[in-house]
Amino acid sequence: MNLFVDAWRWLTTGSNWTGDGGAATRLVEHLLVSGLVVGIAAVIAVPLGVLVGHTGRGRTAVVLAASAARAVPTLGLLTLVALATGIGLTGPVVALVVLAVPSLLAGAYAGVESVDRVTIDAARAVGMTEAQVVRRVELPLAAPLLVGGLRSATLQVVATSTLAAYTADVGLGRLLFAGLKAREYDVMLASALLVVALALVLEGVLALVQRLVTPRTSARAGNARPISTVPEQSPTERTS
Repeated sequence: MNLFVDAWRWLTTGSNWTGDGGAATRLVEHLLVSGLVVGIAAVIAVPLGVLVGHTGRGRTAVVLAASAARAVPTLGLLTLVALATGIGLTGPVVALVVLAVPSLLAGAYAGVESVDRVTIDAARAVGMTEAQVVRRVELPLAAPLLVGGLRSATLQVVATSTLAAYTADVGLGRLLFAGLKAREYDVMLASALLVVALALVLEGVLALVQRLVTPRTSARAGNARPISTVPEQSPTERTS
């Protein structure tokens, strides 16, 4: 219990948040690295997932590739890339992109594929091109699953971005490794708590976004006028 008290004391000490190596700087670095990784992964995975979900082609290859990417150990891949490219952010970014792609790919692919085929056929029947069908019909309806994939990928990356400090002097992982080296376990715990707090904040924000983009079909159904089950009388029955 004393360790948590010491970690809280470290977190509430103003001097620990200032300077180039302070907690505030490390927190911003962690957030920037995570945002960079998720952005790169989204550029790769979302168009591919939308294409596969729209055309239905390459489904098996995408599933196998996503499964293979999930099986790759992030630290091992980071080490291999770092040995090839040297010290810096390249290794962590490559390893974390591989970690983030499967969730984004699955969200995009599953979201577009789940759109009702009747709705898509109706859009084509009114003269929409394939690009318009994707942009105006499939993507809006697939938005909840797309955001769900983004939510999962973001949490995975934020939690694992501490490994960026393995080869680069950035992020909250630097505080963790510095605490480990100096046997300052309160600093290690404080940095871990900051990662957890950042993940929870982003989880809350993305959960809200996912809720906002989810169609409120149940609300519409509740506001709809009920259909009467009493058969309408014929004119002769009314006059009788």
